Amino acid sequence: MKSNNIFSVDIGNSWYKILASDDGEMADYQIPNAIALFDEEFYEKPYDEEDMDLEESLIVEIKSPTVIDRREIYYVGKSAMMQKNVSLTSFNNQKTNEERTYILLYAAAAYHALRSNPSITDISYHIDQLAVSLPTTQYKEKKEIFKQRLMGDHTVIFHKMPGVSAPKEVVVKLHVEDVIIGAEGALAYVSLTRDMDSLLITDDALVKDSKKGIIIGDLGGDSVDFVGIKNNKPVASVEGETFGINQFLDNIIQKVNKNELYSFNSRAELEEKLAAGQSEWYVEPFAGVRKDISKYIVPQLRLMAIKYLEHFDRVRSSSNEIKGAARYIAVGGAAQIAEKQIKEAAVKWNERGRPIDLMFPEDMAKLNVRGLMILSKMNLFSKQQNYENENNYAVTTS
Repeated sequence: MKSNNIFSVDIGNSWYKILASDDGEMADYQIPNAIALFDEEFYEKPYDEEDMDLEESLIVEIKSPTVIDRREIYYVGKSAMMQKNVSLTSFNNQKTNEERTYILLYAAAAYHALRSNPSITDISYHIDQLAVSLPTTQYKEKKEIFKQRLMGDHTVIFHKMPGVSAPKEVVVKLHVEDVIIGAEGALAYVSLTRDMDSLLITDDALVKDSKKGIIIGDLGGDSVDFVGIKNNKPVASVEGETFGINQFLDNIIQKVNKNELYSFNSRAELEEKLAAGQSEWYVEPFAGVRKDISKYIVPQLRLMAIKYLEHFDRVRSSSNEIKGAARYIAVGGAAQIAEKQIKEAAVKWNERGRPIDLMFPEDMAKLNVRGLMILSKMNLFSKQQNYENENNYAVTTS
């Protein structure tokens, strides 16, 4: 297949998970879903720029038809998390309507271009295929308008760049040639059944089970995206719910702040700690003072697990097309964090005589972004085949 630049982003409420492929060379990133307005008056000039981490120093200005030009500059990602005025996602946010989505997307793409061209201050980066995700609750109505907004030209100006001479700016001009929008959950199925390099089917058993039906529950920040798969295709009658881990993260943050006098700077900071495992479930409110916070975490994860299975049961009972499903699959970063609690809750469903035997795939948090990369490669391959067929036809008829 002809080499292309592919940029795939799973737009999460806590993290933007990214896979990029430039002429076949892969890069893997994740950026916190956090922005903060930059104010020159409060900017603290670093003592030594050589010690600065670029990812923790991202300050951007966006020039794009999708962002109103107020001449505003933003901290993004990790740099935003360190600011007192950090802005996190609101409950049930509509990703296609919020400027933060576009600010973070373009900043992420420009950051990747910057990493690939570290000594250049004026960069042009052509994205042949941009692929992004949407929750199932927003996918049908928003995918076309989202696609149109993302295509075309966008400029990202990095300010206060370490190691760059005055005016300490780097300009990245993005051009997005084509866009694919994928539905969260359905993307996970693509990732579970196809190889990311060969694009061939790798799990014949799962595809076979789809004849009877498969239900995937993708548990994220503000939504749980349920996707029914029948005969290797998504079933329209199964959709997601506005329920996710964020409300439980917020409860943990509030309890830790109140009882242990420690303030998390964002949900992403807490989520990183949860994903690292129970050995990391502590905070240090003061130097040398370590406080165990598992007593705040475990009850919230248990509550979330119970609600998650209740939603799973409702979905499997409400769809005629997917009744008697052969497989139930848990995916998503939140499901990975609460796998133990979900399994414990499932035991009680078995005792009730309504078993929910869940499959927990490896690396659940990255299945959607891998699915986006696979769809991108398949789309580009299809375009290339059509182009070659048209050229062959022109040659034979001339």
